[in-house]
Amino acid sequence: MLTFDCYGTLVDWEQGIGAAFRAIAAEIGKSAELPPVLRAYHEIEPAVQAETFRSYREVLTETARRLAIRLGWALPTTRAGFLAESVPTWPTFPDTNAALERLAAAGYRLGILSNVDDDLLAGTRRRLAPCFDPALIVTAQQVHSYKPALAHFETARSRIGTGRWLHVAQSLFHDIAAARRFGVPVVWINRRGERPASPSGAEAEFPTLEAFADWAIRSG
Repeated sequence: MLTFDCYGTLVDWEQGIGAAFRAIAAEIGKSAELPPVLRAYHEIEPAVQAETFRSYREVLTETARRLAIRLGWALPTTRAGFLAESVPTWPTFPDTNAALERLAAAGYRLGILSNVDDDLLAGTRRRLAPCFDPALIVTAQQVHSYKPALAHFETARSRIGTGRWLHVAQSLFHDIAAARRFGVPVVWINRRGERPASPSGAEAEFPTLEAFADWAIRSG
């Protein structure tokens, strides 16, 4: 059994976020440079998630509102939902679907553990290979919690039962540490070539999903 984080692991959410901010910036007569937008986003979004449970659509709306304030933008209230609306357009990484199809063909059951609403993930899944077991899709909407809290993992374990399970993810903050706390082996898809100050705790590390698929298929 393999479960995947979705955004950052299967889907290039940074490119998706950047495109959404560039589009709204053009609409309101501003400009948006990707590095400062992403730095602010990665700071603000976890803080919003930690305050109280909101739907992910609400998280994205509040994150976008606060980020616009930080950038000095006068973002119209009626357009504050632009980021949530963009989620189904966020692109997959080039290697995602081929890797998923190979893993499914090799006999792996595939699931997703994602900090997202059901409808937003449904939009994203139209871009993903249809390889996932619907019973093993766990969202923040279902568990009323956001990783790195453990509710996604607890729910997944209740659905998987006692079978072997490996989690696959990019985010050290949202997934790697949480999986280790829960006692689930985890693989780090380190697309950015990050070098953390302390060991990640992952069972293995790969630069791409394709490289992980090669390893998983060889390992059986």
